[in-house]
Amino acid sequence: MLASELQAGRRGFLATGGATLLLIAGCAQLTGGSSAPRGADSWSGRMSLRIDSEPVQTFSALFELRGSADTGELTLTTPIGNTLAQLHWSPGEALLKNGSDTRRYESVDALIEAATGAAIPVGALFGWLAGRNESVPGWRPDLGQLANGRLQATRESPSPRADLRIVFERS
Repeated sequence: MLASELQAGRRGFLATGGATLLLIAGCAQLTGGSSAPRGADSWSGRMSLRIDSEPVQTFSALFELRGSADTGELTLTTPIGNTLAQLHWSPGEALLKNGSDTRRYESVDALIEAATGAAIPVGALFGWLAGRNESVPGWRPDLGQLANGRLQATRESPSPRADLRIVFERS
């Protein structure tokens, strides 16, 4: 395969994955209903992710996040309501559904890193959204605006630097 074909394929995968993360979302549903436990924590709003790679990558989407770091789901949509991707995870498996394409990973962390090229600490993300300043090597969360429905977290190492911004409402 030519280098340009490899790069184009990776860009397509990153675009899909970035949209998928965000946040970690046309109009597909996994059968069997929600995998998130009833009464689980849930948030909705807007997410954006900037990865300072070469070239810089940016992704943004509306999101609905339910569950926990162990079992949950993330739906990403466009501003007009089209589903970009759905992520469902439970111990030992994570699914990324994008239209009629479903990809399986051993964990939600592996799915997100493969999709975006940036490891985003899903377990800590649930903690940060709940107001806990959970420590993750290389990440610096800013929880100062949680009361206003805003969260920012920056990954400074390892490279590339990543900036995650979330504007949310707790459901």
